[in-house]
Amino acid sequence: MTEKSSLHPRNIHRNSYNFEELIVSVPELKHYVFKNDYDTLTINFSLPQAVKLLNKALLLKYYNIKDWDIPEGNLCPPIPGRADYVHYLADLLAEENGEIPTGNSVKGLDIGTGANLVYPLIANSSYGWKILGTDINKDFLENAQKILDTNPDLSENINLKFQPDSDFILKNILSSEDRFTFSMCNPPFHESAEDALQGNRRKTKNLRNNKVQKPILNFGGNQSELWCEGGEEAFIKKMINESVQFKSQVLWFTTLVSKKDNLHQLTTLLKNLKVPEFKTIDMAQGQKISRILAWTFVPKESRKRWF
Repeated sequence: MTEKSSLHPRNIHRNSYNFEELIVSVPELKHYVFKNDYDTLTINFSLPQAVKLLNKALLLKYYNIKDWDIPEGNLCPPIPGRADYVHYLADLLAEENGEIPTGNSVKGLDIGTGANLVYPLIANSSYGWKILGTDINKDFLENAQKILDTNPDLSENINLKFQPDSDFILKNILSSEDRFTFSMCNPPFHESAEDALQGNRRKTKNLRNNKVQKPILNFGGNQSELWCEGGEEAFIKKMINESVQFKSQVLWFTTLVSKKDNLHQLTTLLKNLKVPEFKTIDMAQGQKISRILAWTFVPKESRKRWF
């Protein structure tokens, strides 16, 4: 099987999808699997239902998540890329601990967990971490709770919390007693609904024109998942500014940064706020290049105490 060498070494999705095995997990997937021009089994990644069934099969086969589902129109993220973020986070924590910390003593905050709940599911399954997923959309959280209700063994380690005010990211979520080992976030990428629509059109067109089809970054997606005023840069700047208020309560703040051009402004803000340490972690999923921006206010000599 072809290895996706750009993925993290611990990512169990480094090999090409074994559709025969995945169909055993989710039989409905067979209706969308076909042989391409290279005599390789694949699906049409421009079809939302096909992508959703693929995710359902991957989560069941590799993470033992039963009956995963999302409403029509919600963000359906590619599982390999989401797993990469989790594994690179584990490496970041291992730098402080000497080894990857596992178990529910490691507490993570997933900002904007969405209806799909994918980051908490992968993080808990892979490393046993305890995750709090937050969102500004009650409907998303309601669907995420359905996933947890269908998998009751997760209820002790994955919890959900509603953010009542879209002007804030961390405020209203963190109480004075909370301490998190890390936060993670896949921020809204686009600046407007029209920008998001055009982006999806370009990706869909590329998928249909390319003989070698690749998953798109997202399919579907509601407003809060895909865009916000000022786009990715504005959202992350707000997160960085808010993080100052909670600097002793989170060991590592992290977020995805899709647009490389945004890094200069973001790192300049971190310098201006005199953040003691920040770093950029590069990731690649095929042709898609992304990176994690991580920053901490905790002195290096104090970080081991978190574990």
